[in-house]
Amino acid sequence: MNTEDVLGVFREAGAILEGHFILTSGRRSPVFLQKARVFMHADKTEKLCKALAEKIKTADLGPIDYVVGPAIGGLIPSYETSRHLGVPSIWVERENGVFKLRRFELPEGSRVVIVEDIVTTGLSIRETIETLRDLKAEVVAAACIVDRSAGKADVGTKLIALAEYEVPSYDKDDLPPELAALPAVKPGSRNM
Repeated sequence: MNTEDVLGVFREAGAILEGHFILTSGRRSPVFLQKARVFMHADKTEKLCKALAEKIKTADLGPIDYVVGPAIGGLIPSYETSRHLGVPSIWVERENGVFKLRRFELPEGSRVVIVEDIVTTGLSIRETIETLRDLKAEVVAAACIVDRSAGKADVGTKLIALAEYEVPSYDKDDLPPELAALPAVKPGSRNM
């Protein structure tokens, strides 16, 4: 799959939205990829994650013991990608604002790939790496369905992206006038 194929799946699901969005990172954007509209369809999710798993396999990373997803956004794609890689999927979740591996044991020295849905700044992956390194795991790479930064985000490790789709994002104090004129919406509300 190439970027246009991936965006086609998002378009089919009505998951490319335009407006004024407040991203998880706090940055603002005129385009929001509402991946929940894709992930609610098992066939579309399987298609994307199977292609991501193939891309991971061809990245020559050596053996992979686990796929780790940062909750909540990484839960579905990490699970489905791990299914195609044939390895277990586990996840980190926030506890008092910090990612923790709460529900699983991770053997020391485990080789892991972090799978995320969409990367904008790479913060969730960097925080996940920190958690896993504290547990003495070896993070061999991170992977995502869409890299909104088109390779510019520092995720702290090699990033394998199924698609690169550069979408502008802005600091809330540095918005272009046409974006500032629109009401800001925090994604995740029911009306999205």
